[in-house]
Amino acid sequence: MIRSLFLMLLLLAGLIAGPYLSGKQGYVRIETADNIVEMSLTTLVIFFVISLALVYSIEAAISRFCRLSNNTYSWFSRRKRVKAQKQTLEGLMRMDEGDYSKAEKLIGKNAKHSDEPVLNFIKAAEAAQQRGDEFSANRYLIQATELAGTDSLILEIARTRILLQQNKLPAARSSVDSLLVMAGRNKEVLKLAVDIYLKSNAYQALDNILEQVEKSALYSHAEFEQLQHQVEDGLLDEKINEEGVDGLLAWWNEQPRQRRQDAYVKLGVIRRLIDGNDHESAYELTLELAKKLETDSPLMQPLFKQISRLQPEDNSKLVKIVTKWLKTASPSIQCCAQRALGYLYVRNNDFTHASEVFKELIAHKDQLDPNDIHMASYVFEQVGDNETAQKLREEGLKSAMSVATLSSEETSEKSTAL
Repeated sequence: MIRSLFLMLLLLAGLIAGPYLSGKQGYVRIETADNIVEMSLTTLVIFFVISLALVYSIEAAISRFCRLSNNTYSWFSRRKRVKAQKQTLEGLMRMDEGDYSKAEKLIGKNAKHSDEPVLNFIKAAEAAQQRGDEFSANRYLIQATELAGTDSLILEIARTRILLQQNKLPAARSSVDSLLVMAGRNKEVLKLAVDIYLKSNAYQALDNILEQVEKSALYSHAEFEQLQHQVEDGLLDEKINEEGVDGLLAWWNEQPRQRRQDAYVKLGVIRRLIDGNDHESAYELTLELAKKLETDSPLMQPLFKQISRLQPEDNSKLVKIVTKWLKTASPSIQCCAQRALGYLYVRNNDFTHASEVFKELIAHKDQLDPNDIHMASYVFEQVGDNETAQKLREEGLKSAMSVATLSSEETSEKSTAL
């Protein structure tokens, strides 16, 4: 608009000034090597105005063509984005339905044109992995890496999760170790770390992050306690299997006070020391635990079971403690306490007291263990009560035969059904 107004004003000025200069205008001479052009000043002004108008017209035509091309490109780009968004939503719905093959095609087809192409490639990789196509899953991850780089947290989490699904534990563990350095408080990273460390039996690495897992509220109290016990059992098994009794005791002495006061861990150490035939060390720890454990603790029955296995040289202190417990024991653990006390008396060759305890124990036949009948028969023989010992053996034999008959009938029924 401004250019048109400028040309009109320039032409108007020429028309006004032309008559005035008609007698004084002179002429303009343009001379080249071969040609000479002569014209009046008015003609030069008109020629100049026409030249400017031509230049402006060409510029306007080129600008209009460029705007048209840009609008066309924008229309096609917008159409691709809308189509990609629609296919992405449909693909996510197919993933929820379990149709991973269709979901992969929909999400990955126009991933580059979506609003978040990295997320599209990640979802396509997860869909491909769900249907067992590791090659396609890795290809989508490579494409996502090219767009996002190697410092993208969401991409590294997806890569680690897919490595775990592919059961590539060494690579998955290396990846999750890096993630813990990058984002050690991220809940998804912690959950992946727990899964990978448990699957690879890396109990020490998992023990190092247990405090952070607890603070993250990733698990309920009961779930976290179960996880903690699983880690502690794994650590104890690892020590006793790799370093023996001496290694287990050395590890136990190096633990912080909080763990050394944990009744569950101490009971686990006792059981493994007995398995390793170190009854004296197990006896010392049992005395420590017995003095601090309440009679209503859920660990009482497991503790009585380990006491029944103990064979120290002198168990008099433990006999006093169990005898005291037996006086106030609830009916649910009374049989366990009697069994433990009876076995302790047998270890001391005190068959008189042992027979009294076993008489009370066999009165509750529904709570007897298979070994209790054999041990009670042996005790009664030692005190000269052969009649009771023989009766117990006959009852034990009948019980064993009934169990064998029942098992045979169940096997026959299963074979017939088959």
